Amino acid sequence: MRGNDVLSNEVLMAPAIPCGLLTVDHLGEVLSANERLAGWLHLNSTDLVGRPLTQLFTKASRIVFETSIVPLLSLKSCVDGASLDLVSSEGAKIPVLLSAEVTGSGESSVTTFAFLLADARRAFERDLAKARVEAETQLSSTQKEGELREQFIAILGHDLRNPLASIASAMNILSRSQLSEHNEHNEHIIMLTKGSVQRMSLLIDNVLDFARNRLGGGIDLKTSAGSILEREIRQVVAELLSAHPDRDIQLSISGLDTVVCDASRIGQLLSNLLGNAITYGDPDKPIFVDAETSGDTDFHLSVKNAGSPISPSAMERLFDPFVRSTNHEDREGLGLGLHIASEIAKAHGGRLDVISDETQTKFTLHISQD
Repeated sequence: MRGNDVLSNEVLMAPAIPCGLLTVDHLGEVLSANERLAGWLHLNSTDLVGRPLTQLFTKASRIVFETSIVPLLSLKSCVDGASLDLVSSEGAKIPVLLSAEVTGSGESSVTTFAFLLADARRAFERDLAKARVEAETQLSSTQKEGELREQFIAILGHDLRNPLASIASAMNILSRSQLSEHNEHNEHIIMLTKGSVQRMSLLIDNVLDFARNRLGGGIDLKTSAGSILEREIRQVVAELLSAHPDRDIQLSISGLDTVVCDASRIGQLLSNLLGNAITYGDPDKPIFVDAETSGDTDFHLSVKNAGSPISPSAMERLFDPFVRSTNHEDREGLGLGLHIASEIAKAHGGRLDVISDETQTKFTLHISQD
């Protein structure tokens, strides 16, 4: 055996090699084998020398080897990844993947075989596939977070700048006027300023809640009695009416004394829903706000408006963050209002439902008091 024709004995004997290795002569008898392969067969490597290679296979694999592998080696001088079964000295079947290469020719030819445990290879492929999926998922998540940050910053900068500019402009005008003169012009400016402040305050609240929720803090609740809830609901409606005196908002409240909830959070939810109704609803028709209990256990708060229905495609992502209407010329807002409203409902153990058709769009908060 020449060193250039076959693997050296040192390589074959190296225990660190993770695969079985052996060489055979032109007659198919084993010339050398490494300890890894011998260990799988429960033999010593020296016990394999001189044996016909076919004795190492199960009967079925021996047929495959002689009818398929040997002819292929004669034609191509190599084989990659053939699936066969070895048999140990105790008769145990050992599934392997075989690769082989022939060097030399005629009686001086030597064939080197490498065996990998099929189970180990499959486990490796499973781990590799799992790692690939995890890496792709992490990459996708990172990309989405990057896009979210960019969108967040861009929208935040735009939508907070607008009401702030409105306030600054109003203050400049009022600073040049006689505030003691209660004329309609000054009252109109003050009304617009109040609306800008109210809108900016809601934007900031939504941003803070969204950030806290994404960081795992969730929506914190401070429960209070029903009398506080009624006052909160009336205040929210009054504030939005003050900012939009041209709109008709009809409020109905009944039986809230037994409701236990976070009144300020319910007010925030109502402000988001009512703000959407004002923005997207028919300005010539009233908005209906109903707050009531049923069966002394369940609390319902609904906001209903007329106008164009929500499209089916928008309905699928309605409560996702940063989703804003594309069918309305006024696209102000961060697209967080409905998302935060939904999270507030969940924090109370409730839900936020929506129906939208040609006659109405109605959001309803349901909270069980059980």
